[in-house]
Amino acid sequence: MTSSPITPVVLSGGSGTRLWPMSRALFPKQFLPLVGQEGLLVETVRRLSGAPRFTPPIVICNEDHRFIVAEQLRTANLPPLKILLEPVGRSTAPAAAMAALIVAAERPDGLLLVAASDHAIRDVEAWRSAIDRAADAARAGYLVTFGIEPTAPDTGYGYIRAGAPLAMEGVVSVAQFVEKPNLERAQAYLDAGGYYWNCGCFLFRADCLLAEMERHQPKMLAACKAALAAAQVDLDFVRLDRATFEACPSDSIDYAIMERTDAAAMAPVDMGWSDVGSWDSLWEVGEKDAAGNVTVGDVIAVDVQGCYLRSEESQLLSAVGVENLVVVVTADAVFVSTRDRASDVRLIVDKLKQAGRPEATAHTRVYRPWGWYESIDGGERFQVKRIMVKPGGRLSSQMHHHRAEHWVVVNGTARVTRGDEVTLLHENQSIYIPLGAAHRLENPGKLPLNLIEVQSGAYLGEDDIVRFQDDYGRS
Repeated sequence: MTSSPITPVVLSGGSGTRLWPMSRALFPKQFLPLVGQEGLLVETVRRLSGAPRFTPPIVICNEDHRFIVAEQLRTANLPPLKILLEPVGRSTAPAAAMAALIVAAERPDGLLLVAASDHAIRDVEAWRSAIDRAADAARAGYLVTFGIEPTAPDTGYGYIRAGAPLAMEGVVSVAQFVEKPNLERAQAYLDAGGYYWNCGCFLFRADCLLAEMERHQPKMLAACKAALAAAQVDLDFVRLDRATFEACPSDSIDYAIMERTDAAAMAPVDMGWSDVGSWDSLWEVGEKDAAGNVTVGDVIAVDVQGCYLRSEESQLLSAVGVENLVVVVTADAVFVSTRDRASDVRLIVDKLKQAGRPEATAHTRVYRPWGWYESIDGGERFQVKRIMVKPGGRLSSQMHHHRAEHWVVVNGTARVTRGDEVTLLHENQSIYIPLGAAHRLENPGKLPLNLIEVQSGAYLGEDDIVRFQDDYGRS
């Protein structure tokens, strides 16, 4: 075990396109339970938790996902060291530099482990053993990446060619970083040996990374320092300054630093890793039946082979006589593809975006810091929603210019402020909120509050909200 704690730096970005329709821009794959009972973000942080090996993590995400990150970690009892909010995406090198600046302020030689939040790892002990080996090399000044022992000639990953062994056991120098190859070259790498998949995880001392940034990316480092110096603390979040961070060059750690430094090293590891980058990769890592099918949810399959069949929201998915398909059913969409074309789902997402359709960005269930809501029905001048408010949660004090609302409590207890009147509502009780009335909904109980909201009016968009006071800093 390492002699000083490592600070995990968990990168929680993503555009939500590769695993559509489950993954969406406002709820990408790291928040979904795709390979286990917990979301990938929570599984990642759990693997990198536990003193004395690790400190609490620094999680870096964009502003749209901040409340989802905070709530999932809170529910899992995995409090972060910081949640750093990026106003715009600038790839992995600025994110790593920002985390290194934070750690170096207290421990210049502190170790950082940079990891994506949306990868799956089956053998956690092998992963932690590789981290311990890499930590010895990192303390000696190396910038260590992790190489995955390849199991197939995969063309979807970059490769690392191993160099000579270092003095630290189980760590080698890096001879070469190789771009994603074609199938023939990938097969040649597999046959030759000594080539590893680049999984995008890194371990280094804070001061060593910052020294390499100063040497190879001085403009990027200067922009990161300025954005952090002007950052604002917002509830549980550190909000980077938008203007200075937008000026920061965008690049990955691989290109910006690892391919330029003389201190690159690699810790090879076989840990059952997958980047969960496509529906076909989920088929690869999933538990298969005798016919090679992976089924999730309410699925009935007859004479089906080699398929990935997944149904969400308790909808029955049935299939007969098909092979090598991906079929994914959600509340508002169905995706069907052959497994070898599953990665082309991005073409569907592009068309949805071009058409301005909401399925590209959001689910029918939309998460908020106080809970969630989902649309049940709607038509001209009316909309029906189901709302869940978590215990202790409350919506903003607000009013609407164009709609009135009627709330019916399904279960739980609601505290409703309407103008100067405060009312407690219980199961099967209701209240009417007139157009233009200031109001607030709260859950004062210890159980979730579920209610039905019926909206009526000339305009029912979510932007028809005037907030007077909000616990979560929203305007």
